[in-house]
Amino acid sequence: MIEVSNKKSYKIKKEALNLIQEEQLKGFSEGLQKDKDGNIKLSFSHKGYLCNDDLINNFNQDVQAISFFSGGGGLDIGAQLAGVKVISSMDFDKDSVETLKANNYFAHTKHFYKDISDMSANDYKAVLHENNPKKLILLGGPPCQPFSKAGYWVTNKMRKANSDPRNMIGQYFRMIAELNPDGFILENVESILHPSNKEAVEAIEKGMDDLGYHFVLLRLNAADYGIPQKRKRVFFVASRKPIYDYLDPTHGIDKDRESNPDLLPHERVIDWIGKFDSPAYAEPTELNLGKYEKEVCSVPPGKNYIALTERAGYPNPKFVAGKRYWTFLLKLHPNLPSWTIIASPGSYEGPFHWTNRRLRIKELAAIQTFPEDYVFMGSPRSQRKQIGNAVPPLLGAKIVEYLCRWI
Repeated sequence: MIEVSNKKSYKIKKEALNLIQEEQLKGFSEGLQKDKDGNIKLSFSHKGYLCNDDLINNFNQDVQAISFFSGGGGLDIGAQLAGVKVISSMDFDKDSVETLKANNYFAHTKHFYKDISDMSANDYKAVLHENNPKKLILLGGPPCQPFSKAGYWVTNKMRKANSDPRNMIGQYFRMIAELNPDGFILENVESILHPSNKEAVEAIEKGMDDLGYHFVLLRLNAADYGIPQKRKRVFFVASRKPIYDYLDPTHGIDKDRESNPDLLPHERVIDWIGKFDSPAYAEPTELNLGKYEKEVCSVPPGKNYIALTERAGYPNPKFVAGKRYWTFLLKLHPNLPSWTIIASPGSYEGPFHWTNRRLRIKELAAIQTFPEDYVFMGSPRSQRKQIGNAVPPLLGAKIVEYLCRWI
C-alpha cells in the first residue's frame, strides 16, 4: 500500500538557519552532514500511496461500514484500506461532502449532506438492501469541541460538556441503537479523558453497556503506529463479541525499542513531505509570516517559542516561557515525527516548516497519511480544517482491522 521511492538527497540551505542562535543551531545540526558551502545534507525515502485509480476489488465481502461525521474521509479511507467497503457517509459540512464525492475511491458510497439529528435508520434501508452486508460496523468521530483543550480556559460550570449542543455523542448512540451494527468505533480527542469530562466518559461506557456491546478504550499516540505525527487520540472500539487483546504499538522511541526490539523507529516527517519542498508545490501565502517573521526564522527546527526565552538561555529574550500556547512558533524537525496538525490554527501556531514557512496543503495531508492523489474541496482554510480534524487514514486502517478481529 505504501510506496517507498529510492533514496533522495535533500539540502537545508544555510540561509534558512542564519538567524538561529549559535548554541541552539549546534543542538540541531549535531550529527548531521554539511556540504562545503555549509548547507545541511539529508537523505530521505519518499513514502506515500495513491487511491483514486484503485479498482477497489479487494473488499472483505462479509463486513461493510456506514460512516457518520465523515469529514474529509480519514476514517473512511482507513476502513477501505482495511478491506471494509464504506457504503454510506454523512456530514453536515458541505465542503467535506464535496470532498468525498470528488474522489473515485468513494464512487460506490451513498453520501448524505445532512445533520445526524435529522437522520434515522429509515434513511439507510435502500443502501443496506442494495449492499446486503453480512456484518455491519459504524464509524464516527462526534464533534469534539466540548472536550478540546481550548475548553479548559473556561470553568467547568461554563463548559457543560454533556449539554453542549455540539456534543453529538447522544445522536451517534441513537443511530447505533436503530441500526444495531455488529460493532462500531467512536473516536475523540484525548482531552475527553480529562477529569472534567468524567460524566461524559461514564455516559459513553454506560451507553455501550446498555446496548449490549463489549468494548475497549484505546488511548493512542499516532506516532506509535507508524504515522509521521505525534497525535494523541481516543478510540472506543465496541463489538457484540468479547474483545480480549489490546492494539499493540508498532513503533517507538529508542527507550521503548530497547525493551521491545520488535518496535520500529518513529517515522521521520521528511520521508513523507520532503518531496513537496519544491517550487512546483509552492502556495501564495506560505511566506506571509507577518510581524513574527524574524522570530519564526530564529526558532531551531523541532522547537517552539520557548527557544527564544530566558529559560532556554536565549540572549535578549523575546518571550516569557509559559505565557503562550505550546504551538506558538512551533517548527518541524525533519528527522522526527511532526507535531500535531491543527484544524484551525491561529496566525502564528505551528507546526511551521523547518525552512521558515507555513506548511502546504500537500504536506499537511501527507503528514496525516492521506493518499497523494486525494482531492480536497473548498477554500484553503476549509481544506486545512478537513485535514486537521481527520483521523490519519493509516491509523484508521489499523483501528478498523482491530475491530474486525472481534466481530
